[in-house]
Amino acid sequence: MRPATRRKTSFAVDFTKVDAAKHILGTTTLTDTVDVALDEIIKLEQRQRLVELLFAPDALELGNPDVMAGAWR
Repeated sequence: MRPATRRKTSFAVDFTKVDAAKHILGTTTLTDTVDVALDEIIKLEQRQRLVELLFAPDALELGNPDVMAGAWR
């Protein structure tokens, strides 16, 4: 039985892109390739949000003496 989040669907696919993605991702099936590619897109967006957070002014409170007091112990 398939997990509730999965369902069969039908759509047109550019298999030249699929073959390139399979090579890059190390996958063998269309389903695995699509799943891994979607995972990578989700992780990319999460990394972008983290970078934005790290560069936000005072996000890490590095100027806060209470925070920094134990930073190098």
